[in-house]
Amino acid sequence: MPLFVQINEQGPRWIEGRPMREQAGWAEHAAFMNALEADRLVVLGGPLRGSPRHRAMLVLRAESAEALNRRLEQDPWMRSGVLAAGKLEPWELLLGTLP
Repeated sequence: MPLFVQINEQGPRWIEGRPMREQAGWAEHAAFMNALEADRLVVLGGPLRGSPRHRAMLVLRAESAEALNRRLEQDPWMRSGVLAAGKLEPWELLLGTLP
């Protein structure tokens, strides 16, 4: 099944200085992401460190980018503007293995 990578950034509704888990709608976003992982769409994911703005990377597995985009746009943080979606990029794994 094809792999994709997406790097998302804080959106206009992100509150500077507030930790990730204290942003508005965290519980709903976390539940959404946990469901993606349970459905085996998210292979790996988490925040990137060392940037002045919040950024998070996802490694995803799906039949098509279109189907994946439809699912990802349902994220409560995307809908509310806490997070802004980055470009979904096809990815070729050359080293290592994924579950």
